[in-house]
Amino acid sequence: MIKKSCVVKDYMARTLVTFKPDTDVLDAVHVLVKNRIAGAPVVDDSGNLLGMLSELDCMKVALHAGYHGDWGGPISELMSDGVKTVDAEMNIIDLAQEFIDSKYRRFPVVKNNRLVGQISRRDVLRALEYLAQH
Repeated sequence: MIKKSCVVKDYMARTLVTFKPDTDVLDAVHVLVKNRIAGAPVVDDSGNLLGMLSELDCMKVALHAGYHGDWGGPISELMSDGVKTVDAEMNIIDLAQEFIDSKYRRFPVVKNNRLVGQISRRDVLRALEYLAQH
């Protein structure tokens, strides 16, 4: 009999767009638009999660630039830090409750503070569908 997996690491996305803290905001905006994504994790050279850069963060810079003409700067100055993360070994049912209780659409997945993936609401729905059918 095949055992059903109920942990985050088995359903998360492993290939992610990431940024370094010194990435220029315009370069980051280009990457977000090109990849059609709403945000991306910011990591150091060792893969430790430092923060998240979102479309909203970039819009704040665009709005400021509209008034002051200053578009540049590293994303470390505008990224969100203190990001809510989930552990790779977290139970998928517990994560579903976490999504229900929060405004977030996705969480970075970490193991020993290192970014190992990302999991979205859709990934959880896919997992729940799989668990219900098998």
